[in-house]
Amino acid sequence: MPPEEGTFRLGVNYWPAEHAMDWLAAYDPGATRRDFARARAAGLDCLRVFVRWSDVQPAETTIDTAAVGSLVDAADAASEVGAELIVTLFVGHMSGVNWAPEWAAGGTDGDRRFRVVAPGPAAASVSGLRNWYSDPGIGAAQERLAVSVASALRGHPAVWMWDLGNENSNCTVPPDASAGTAWLERMTGAIRVADPGRLITVGIHMEDLEDDRRIGPAEVARYCDVVSMHGYPAYTAWADGPTDDRLLPFLALLTRWLADGAAVLFEEFGLPTGTPVGTGPGRLVGEDAAAAYTGRALDGLRRAGCLGALLWCFADYVPALHAHPPFDEARHERSFGLWRADGSPKPAVAEITRRAGQLGRPPPDGLSWLDLDVGEFLADRARHLPRLYRRYCRAELS
Repeated sequence: MPPEEGTFRLGVNYWPAEHAMDWLAAYDPGATRRDFARARAAGLDCLRVFVRWSDVQPAETTIDTAAVGSLVDAADAASEVGAELIVTLFVGHMSGVNWAPEWAAGGTDGDRRFRVVAPGPAAASVSGLRNWYSDPGIGAAQERLAVSVASALRGHPAVWMWDLGNENSNCTVPPDASAGTAWLERMTGAIRVADPGRLITVGIHMEDLEDDRRIGPAEVARYCDVVSMHGYPAYTAWADGPTDDRLLPFLALLTRWLADGAAVLFEEFGLPTGTPVGTGPGRLVGEDAAAAYTGRALDGLRRAGCLGALLWCFADYVPALHAHPPFDEARHERSFGLWRADGSPKPAVAEITRRAGQLGRPPPDGLSWLDLDVGEFLADRARHLPRLYRRYCRAELS
């Protein structure tokens, strides 16, 4: 059975060990059921799944009905084990690569830190992206995709929430604030017609707090039902190392404050484990340290009043994938899993199981470490974010 209302939701971001981002392109209904059952048995009640854009929309005006059918089958698989799905559209940014159908690439936009890869047998790198917020063809295509997928899953009991993308600002950024809000209004409106009554979110991340990327907590809260945040101390210069779990409730509380009290889901956190050759030591920890971090992080996020928290990610990836994007360059992405590639659980799974079924807690009253208003914060984010974190840590110790 799905979790009772008021439960602190425990979830995981799902890609299968054997296929990773090719999940829908190489969809295996048996493996999906095996993995969903494993997650549910461990106490995880929700899974975040991803619609890699090129798999479902091979051309601007074409929807691949077989891929959509596989997504419906995955929802059926979730129902069978009593789990629910967060379905993430327009993927998009994932594990250090910006995946894009060839027709959506070739523009002059995009974050130059990340390769743009058009999936397929050769997984070819391409140049640039068309802007999601100012290119009329892209906007129409995204609306077509949203309506098609939401219509196929209309009323399905396993769909908990729609997600309008994964860290979209790593792909393209709206040219101005009005373009960002117009996109949110258009996509949420289309989904609410296609699948009424369903919760909607969008996966924003810590960089959307650090920089003005024009879709932040306030904008998400205006159009969506839930504000989602992603955070990793291993990627944060001012955190106290990769296992600094205090960063996560701090980000959750700051996100809620910036969103004027909206509900917050901590949609991604986790740690890569092990010591693969050529990977920087600062990003990898032992499995026992990762387990302890997972337990502390879940407790802190529950105390912070989050709806729930989702681990990144379900499984380590099989060695056969290591030579392919994104794992050829982003080696640490190979080993974020709660389960090893052979299906055996890491110690973090037991930390999750111990906390399954706990009730959520209300957000704390008053934040003594906040010493400014929202406008002051937004005027100098880069300075205030680490400064407020130090104040938060001192308040937690007092």
